[in-house]
Amino acid sequence: MTNGAGSSAITSDGAITELILATDPNLEGEATATYLTRLLRPMGLHVTRLASGLPVGGDLEYADEVTLGRAFVGRRTAE
Repeated sequence: MTNGAGSSAITSDGAITELILATDPNLEGEATATYLTRLLRPMGLHVTRLASGLPVGGDLEYADEVTLGRAFVGRRTAE
């Protein structure tokens, strides 16, 4: 959506199968990701977002509820 192009200018010829969204983890980033997901999924694109959660070396004592919640949702099996 650059150069004044709106959402109607977004098309997919099937060559692209996944779109990875990387937005800021704030209200504006969440709104943008939600908008794009709702716009692009009907085109058959697999829309994903970068994981968010606890940083390496971070201290749990200083993590906020949203960050902890996302870390729980994005958890994976230990290898």
